[in-house]
Amino acid sequence: MTGDLNAVVTAAQSGDEEAFRLLYRTLQPGLLRYLTALVGADAEDVASETWLQVARDLTAFTGGEFRAWAVTIARNRAMDHLRRQRRRPSVPVPVQSLSELPGDSDTAENAGETLGTESAIALIATLPPSEAEAVLLRAVIGLDAESAARVLGKRPGAVRTAAHRGLRRLAALLGDGGSTPVTPPRPRPGRGRQIPAPPHVEPADG
Repeated sequence: MTGDLNAVVTAAQSGDEEAFRLLYRTLQPGLLRYLTALVGADAEDVASETWLQVARDLTAFTGGEFRAWAVTIARNRAMDHLRRQRRRPSVPVPVQSLSELPGDSDTAENAGETLGTESAIALIATLPPSEAEAVLLRAVIGLDAESAARVLGKRPGAVRTAAHRGLRRLAALLGDGGSTPVTPPRPRPGRGRQIPAPPHVEPADG
């Protein structure tokens, strides 16, 4: 898929509007799930900002993992959004109520199969922040450990470990058949989601 995606990116850089639409259709679902875990109900707005910057800066993309490049833009936009929220009063948006979850999933692999649903994204948002982002980047966006590590500014081994721990936690939650209540982390007053930007992340231009 990476090779095919690179060809689409090249066509989009040459002004092929259909190629750009294909990039959007390919990446938007995963980006939206990722952003939902970071900024909640504002994910659509942040995704729109992301695609505006992707369209503006596409000709500056010089190769590599395009998904990682796009997700880095999305993450920077999300962090900008959270910083703006912290500077003004806001009403926290509660994590969506979880629907019934299957009771026969007791492994990390089986947990990963459910990550495309809204209830699963809400569940991921209850994980420790480092594990939540690692799971989202690896299992939802589809980045390899090296690409995810570049997005997060961490070592690949640390990302693998965080993703594995996150999936194991999800497996345990899914495996109890929903009998154990899941309490989302309570945002501090005036703050957004509790997934902080690492020191190296700078606000995106524009």
